[in-house]
Amino acid sequence: MENTFERHTWAEIDLDALAHNFALIQERAGGMPLCAVVKADAYGHGAVHCARAMAKAGAAGFAVSCLAEAVELRRAGLGQPIVILGHTQPAFAGVLMENDVSQACFSLEYAEALSAAALNAGGRLRVHIKVDTGMGRIGFAVRTDFDKAVAEMLAACRLPGLEAVGLFQHFAVADSVSPDDRDYTAAQQALFCKAYEALHAAGQEFAVVHCDNSAAVMLHPEWPAALPAEKCMARPGIILYGYDPSGEVRFHCFTPVMRLKTVVSQVKTLAPGESTSYGRHFTAEKPTRIATLCAGYADGYPRLLSCGKGIVELHGKPARVLGNVCMDQMMVDVTDIPEAKEGDEAILWGGRVSDSAESIADKTGTIVYEVLCGVSRRVPRIYYQQGRISDVSDLLES
Repeated sequence: MENTFERHTWAEIDLDALAHNFALIQERAGGMPLCAVVKADAYGHGAVHCARAMAKAGAAGFAVSCLAEAVELRRAGLGQPIVILGHTQPAFAGVLMENDVSQACFSLEYAEALSAAALNAGGRLRVHIKVDTGMGRIGFAVRTDFDKAVAEMLAACRLPGLEAVGLFQHFAVADSVSPDDRDYTAAQQALFCKAYEALHAAGQEFAVVHCDNSAAVMLHPEWPAALPAEKCMARPGIILYGYDPSGEVRFHCFTPVMRLKTVVSQVKTLAPGESTSYGRHFTAEKPTRIATLCAGYADGYPRLLSCGKGIVELHGKPARVLGNVCMDQMMVDVTDIPEAKEGDEAILWGGRVSDSAESIADKTGTIVYEVLCGVSRRVPRIYYQQGRISDVSDLLES
């Protein structure tokens, strides 16, 4: 297995770390079923392999963003319930039903279109009713006009061709510790419970109710007590992959699942006055030994880490990025790493002294989600269990 992929640029995915994180979340949730969020290719980690590992760990289901992601899981043989959290064109209701995939339903107009398409396809489509309690994205707007939203949700649930099996919402600022944001999140939860009670009083039942994202499931494991315990399910995302929800909300217990690596293609010494990379933003003032690495921004290493901002790891030592990060290559200073040579592994993030995905997010003014999702399809994912390679996923060879 060690020789089944070319060591160019690759991501190492630790499935044991993933299982560890899953177990911590499940314990915190008091054994409540977990719907693992594997959208965006499991945040860049590989949806199929991660879903398989979490299914083995006891995942009750999976949440994705679109139909293609759901079908990918089904084709891989995963039989757990799948819910699409975003939009699917109603014309594909037949595909949803064929693959036994539930669809988020967020307005009466959309419900009517899904109903017509399901009837035309000759079946019943399972839907999860999305309640907009303050995210301001998709969903029945209970915050704007509660009575109207409840009436429209009831009408949607009663349409022919649809089977309303779930009710859910999404928090906007659960990953913030400011008093106003905490109050806002609590208000969202109270409004969601109120909507559930109104629907229940009108005779509408759901098999599953889910609202807890990564921050909420860790901060408020008691919240499902306001809802029927047998129906509640948590929906964790980023914490599964080893990262805290934000810089404000930290739990210090999760293990990052991904390390990004590359290799040294050449080592040379720049004489004083010589420069490197596009734009000549680094010119040597003294003899400077540089290593060229086989990775760039097309692999997912941000160009904003150019000119000394990024730190990679070679031989357990830090090496700073010199000049601009290129599309497919980058240069680092190895003057103080005399043992550095062609063919050496370099850790781009996730090492002992390199940047982490979180520090890269901080340096580039974004969030760790975007850093992880930015690892491109040309980067093979190498899966590890018990310290050994268990599988290799190379999208360019599949």
